[in-house]
Amino acid sequence: MSTDTAIAPTAAADWLRITEVFLSLQGESTSVGLPTVFVRLTGCPLRCGYCDSAYAFHGGRRVEIADLVAEVAGYGVQHVTVSGGEPLAQKRCLDLLTRLCDLGLSVSLETSGALDVGAVDARVIKVIDIKTPGSGESARNHWENLQHLGSGDQLKFVLCDRADYDWANQVLRERNLPELAEVLYSPSWGQLDPTDLANWIVEDRLPVRFQVQLHKLLWGDVPGK
Repeated sequence: MSTDTAIAPTAAADWLRITEVFLSLQGESTSVGLPTVFVRLTGCPLRCGYCDSAYAFHGGRRVEIADLVAEVAGYGVQHVTVSGGEPLAQKRCLDLLTRLCDLGLSVSLETSGALDVGAVDARVIKVIDIKTPGSGESARNHWENLQHLGSGDQLKFVLCDRADYDWANQVLRERNLPELAEVLYSPSWGQLDPTDLANWIVEDRLPVRFQVQLHKLLWGDVPGK
């Protein structure tokens, strides 16, 4: 009995709860348009008002990490994105990221920015949300994450209105974000007119990249696309 008790935690820990794994085009970030395997982990401690993946808050299926890595490799593409929910809410996400990097894949992590990214493998491209007041979760920003940014990492603002835009610009200046990582401004789908945001960025000559969600332009709000 003592032997079983000793090995059970290790055996039980080598899995993740997954909502879906699918192949699509990357719809956001600087790799937009590239064929990418998406691994969506289940669960999230945040409740952003504009969330488009609430279906990943609960449920999912338990998958052994080794099986998950093999499934990703089987798609035969170079790029893989681990998202959620909030992927870092499952501690074994760190193991998954490292194992995917060990395959020689280009791995990105889409995270809410509310949890510490300090232990994420340095080979992973971190795409960190900066939560705006319009999201309802701006108090959850873990600003210490700015210390862990590296080459290729990105900071993303999803903007709901002009007030969010002005707030983001203040953060941009005060924290000197363009010197730390590439900054992405994205209109919240159905809330902020993309043309308005594009015009504001041009008028203010901001050192940011404008982006829209390509996957929604192509397939709407269909999950798994």
